[in-house]
Amino acid sequence: MTTTVEPSAPAGTTEQPGIGNDRMRVDAPAKVTGTAPYAYEQPVEEPLYLVPILSTIARGRIAEIDDAACRALPGVRLVLTHANAPQIRVRTDAALVILQSTEVHYRGEFIGAVVADSPQVAREGAGLVQVTYDEQPAELGFVIDDPRATVPRRVNAFKHGSYERGDADAGLQRGRLVEADYSLPMEFHAPIEPNAVTAIWHDVSALHPRTTRLTLYDANHGTGLHNSLLAPVLGLLPGQLEVISPYIGGSFGAKGFPHPHLVLVSMAARLLPGRPVKYAMTRQQMFRSSGNRPASKQRIRLSVEDDGRLVAIDHQSWAPTSRLKTYIDQTVSATRMMYDVPHLRTIHHVVTQDAAPGIFMRAPGEFSGMFALETALDEAAHAIGIDPIELRVRNEPGTDPETGKPFSTRNLLACLREGAEQFGWADLQPVGTRRDGEWLVGLGVASATYPNVHFVPNRAGIRYSDGRWSVEMQASDIGTGAWTILPQIAADTLGVPVDRVDAEIGRTGLPWAMIAGGSNGTYDWGDAVVAAATKFRRKHGDSPKEGAYETAAGRLPRGARGYSRHSFGAHFAQVRVSTVTGEIRVDRMVGAFAAGQIINPRTARSQLIGGMTMGLSAALHEEGYLDERFGHVVNGDLAGYHVAAHADVVGLEAFTIEEHDPWFGRTGAKGIGELGIVGAPAAIGNAVFNATGVRLRDLPFTPDRLIMAWEARSSG
Repeated sequence: MTTTVEPSAPAGTTEQPGIGNDRMRVDAPAKVTGTAPYAYEQPVEEPLYLVPILSTIARGRIAEIDDAACRALPGVRLVLTHANAPQIRVRTDAALVILQSTEVHYRGEFIGAVVADSPQVAREGAGLVQVTYDEQPAELGFVIDDPRATVPRRVNAFKHGSYERGDADAGLQRGRLVEADYSLPMEFHAPIEPNAVTAIWHDVSALHPRTTRLTLYDANHGTGLHNSLLAPVLGLLPGQLEVISPYIGGSFGAKGFPHPHLVLVSMAARLLPGRPVKYAMTRQQMFRSSGNRPASKQRIRLSVEDDGRLVAIDHQSWAPTSRLKTYIDQTVSATRMMYDVPHLRTIHHVVTQDAAPGIFMRAPGEFSGMFALETALDEAAHAIGIDPIELRVRNEPGTDPETGKPFSTRNLLACLREGAEQFGWADLQPVGTRRDGEWLVGLGVASATYPNVHFVPNRAGIRYSDGRWSVEMQASDIGTGAWTILPQIAADTLGVPVDRVDAEIGRTGLPWAMIAGGSNGTYDWGDAVVAAATKFRRKHGDSPKEGAYETAAGRLPRGARGYSRHSFGAHFAQVRVSTVTGEIRVDRMVGAFAAGQIINPRTARSQLIGGMTMGLSAALHEEGYLDERFGHVVNGDLAGYHVAAHADVVGLEAFTIEEHDPWFGRTGAKGIGELGIVGAPAAIGNAVFNATGVRLRDLPFTPDRLIMAWEARSSG
């Protein structure tokens, strides 16, 4: 069982310090009692309910929509299609341009909606709408060395599509050659709260440009980006769109960028002004319309000397992208800087598909690529007979091999060594020799990393009123603890008790902040909070007047761009493999992480074990099946798409290495939300090999794959 950290002092006492305090989440009581109002639950008067009409083909055109039976149904207020939808003039995002033509881009695309007095009537009405198509052949599916593949100039996070140093081909001719293919299926976010929205179009005169025209109660990673992208699409000025997102029931990327459902509901609200329109995706619609981690196939060839020194790595990936909108994970980017390899080639290949657009999912790119890299390193270690940790130690770089810059901090070796001691790595036994009845037992290890992500400066405000301070910014708490840690950072800088500092986040009209994503929230937002609090204290002292208010922008520390900035960690796993059924159970996982100054140990640990749990789930269960004939996800619900349950997670431990990284920002904190998942499946897969002698290179590690690999080895 995972253990719970007890707070050092009860939440809300003046004895608590700010940064570094183990503080209970301030929003926890509202969430566990069910009183926190989520997007769909906002109390509004006389709401209407929307149910979308989704395309049932992957490519083609709508020939006819017969909605007569739907319109005749009592309680139906609107049938929205391309025939009566408001026109979109500004196209900030191709995926948001809906109902503007008869063209169908992917199966599950929004092609209309029914709005009614109740969700039951809206659902029945949507089922009565008959759509006829002129269907065209769709392109779906891809393979390694796909002849349709192209190499993009850039991929997600502005990473280069390809990168080389030295002479990879010549380097691969030296030492021991290890080569293999690896694959990851498409995966889905599946948060507890589905994407949902309540939209209200206010019946006000267009002659008043500063008046709010549309209010969206939405579930998102940050209101600022949604406002910037949605307002032009809807024909509004930024100040005319109000976005409110105080609570989010999980996301992991599904609510990072605005999805087309927000445009659909806003259009319906515009045609029904004054009546709130509510929509919450069904679980099945979440698998069609809120993005996914695209599948990837990877090939790694590496050469290693007998002394454990890596000579060359050739790491290439193939992945699909939507014809409508490009999204490509930065799959091979971590390989460029992780180890001291003189000869390197890394290339992303992309194959265009008639499928829904992908989107970032927890640890985009690094999660996928590090599974292949860390598995390949384990294969190399066994090929030359060296301990897997020692192989990593012998290839530790002094500076970033990709950029030549010094690392701001790099405590990977400390994570590996302290993690090994706490985990009991000394108990590692030769492959296939440790047994407990029908169960084979094995240990595995893998490294973790995630880069500093900094896009634009954030702003924060500090306000004093009624004897209390308030931190104000458009940050969003997607479960990471922003409600709790932002007051801690402010209290530390202001020099006041943390129980007298509140947070005001999750709505437009506050100082602009970047979305929560890429593990940048704490250090980027925190940097802005420190700047604002420092300015506030300098101008208003310890006894501010009522209504005192200051804002300031955070920024990268001067000279930060001269350093390579990353978080690091190490995963250790112990697994048991049944020789009867092929079932794999993870007995224990230990994660050691170097993530800078820890603002709140409780919320930090929550993020780390959450990431480890998601990594375990991906390793053992998660796999989306795309039917390449028709373009739909066959197992598009939680009955067919399996995720880890409580019984799967029996022994997770996470601890952090003490460090302070000033080059990430004023707080010394690093990114932590993604770090816990990167490398976790590789550690589990490497442990399976230690237990069985069978190497699994395709996620997830299901019993049928293990048994087939066993049989192939026996017959081979």
